[in-house]
Amino acid sequence: MASSAKSSIAPSDLESFTSHLHSSKHILALLGAGLSASSGLPTFRGAGGLWRSHNAISLATPEAFTTDPALVWQFYSYRRHMALRARPNRAHYALAELARRKEGFLTLSQNVDGLSQRANHPRDKLHLLHGSLFDVRCTSFYCNYAEQDVFTDPIVPALAIPKEGAQPAPSATDKTGAEATKSLYSAMKQSNTTDSAAPSSPSEELDISDESIPIPDITLQDLPHCPKCTSGLLRPGVVWFGEMLPSDTVNAIDDFITNAPKIDLILVIGTSAKVYPAAGYVDHARKKGARVAVINMDRGDAKGLMKGDWFFEGDAGVFVPEILRSVIGEIGEAER
Repeated sequence: MASSAKSSIAPSDLESFTSHLHSSKHILALLGAGLSASSGLPTFRGAGGLWRSHNAISLATPEAFTTDPALVWQFYSYRRHMALRARPNRAHYALAELARRKEGFLTLSQNVDGLSQRANHPRDKLHLLHGSLFDVRCTSFYCNYAEQDVFTDPIVPALAIPKEGAQPAPSATDKTGAEATKSLYSAMKQSNTTDSAAPSSPSEELDISDESIPIPDITLQDLPHCPKCTSGLLRPGVVWFGEMLPSDTVNAIDDFITNAPKIDLILVIGTSAKVYPAAGYVDHARKKGARVAVINMDRGDAKGLMKGDWFFEGDAGVFVPEILRSVIGEIGEAER
């Protein structure tokens, strides 16, 4: 992969970028959905923006959670499950290693999928603009409980993804119920034997994003509850539409940019950075002297770059480890 990426990069671009990277003391990285796509994860809005018959955006609001917390938790439990089936790619590991090698390096991620955390990116150098699917906090007004990186799947048993299994066969002739009972017990025995023999494979899981697949009704009592106050309902630790970005995250980023005598470089990876606040961070970095390096599949994202900037067109999972290799070394399969 590295040789393929290298052959696609103009030698003069790689040489000038590498030279600037080595001399850079303060570096920002802005991550977007294109980085997650390299791990096989779809972007948030997906095909048509629907989850079952629901607009995905309509489920990502405080109002939706108040109205139907069970449905919202089923949506987010599904997203958690899919994210855990994906693996951090080489770019995640490369950025984590750069954070360990460069003291003045800070990563701002718009992704909520937990892949950077699972690549062991140092948490003090990773700021999540939109929160994380794997963070939770209590919704009770009087409780301040919050927890990061809860990778348990499912987070509670009621939110387990339904699986295919043996089904009882109704009898066409017996009207006493004896045959149906026998069939039911046979199906249960077969299911238990299958479960005990080996873990269920993803192919046995039902795709609950398809509205034709029934999902169980879940009571409020079966949803995740706060272990501290015991009565409050937990919610996913993502920033929903209509909510403010986390103030501690925003303040930490602002302090980093303000207090640095100069920002030498900003890496824009897997995002167009045309929507605020992401676009604002690129502007702020520029005002502090930063040169911009964009790594993305879309050539249209090269618009707005200035003389002295770089655009590396291609898969972030392949290109990022290559352009950082002179500082971090080789990121191989063993990292994964």
